[in-house]
Amino acid sequence: MSIRDRWINLLHRAATATRKTRTLLTPIGLIIFGLFTGIFIILSMLMDWWLSLPWPLPSGPTWFIAMLLIALGAGVTAWSVLHFLKVKGTPVPFNPPPEIVTTGPYRFARNPMLTGVFLLLFGIGFAIKSLSLVVFFTPLYILANVWELNEIEEPELVKRLGEEYVAYRQRTPMFIPRMRLKN
Repeated sequence: MSIRDRWINLLHRAATATRKTRTLLTPIGLIIFGLFTGIFIILSMLMDWWLSLPWPLPSGPTWFIAMLLIALGAGVTAWSVLHFLKVKGTPVPFNPPPEIVTTGPYRFARNPMLTGVFLLLFGIGFAIKSLSLVVFFTPLYILANVWELNEIEEPELVKRLGEEYVAYRQRTPMFIPRMRLKN
């Protein structure tokens, strides 16, 4: 059995475990996610310092863009979390909702919470004037998350939720909502 299959099975066992076990695992998942995200921010700051990367924009537009991205990212993330909590789940893959969430931002994208986190990271990059966070580390973070979703989380969701999730995945984009014109 491959490492990927073992990880999918681990997530599946955790997601289908007793409520007590899932609740105990939730902080561990949050810590892992926080550390993973924090490493990207710290590495970007180190790279900016090491390479003496200058910030290319004046302070006024930089702060406006930073606050806009942070507010939008925090709003989308919070809105997403609320819809998970409504169905007695958390954003942590160890303690997910027991059913597919298709309300709120989940009507438009399968992973709006991560879309919010991506916006937050871009906003933090502008706020701390980190060129490498904006142009290198956040895109790398996005790629790492897309890989993890495609290779680990979504196969586990198909295993746990079956054809209902397959249909949802086919009609709903991963991050960016489709804009459809009505006739």
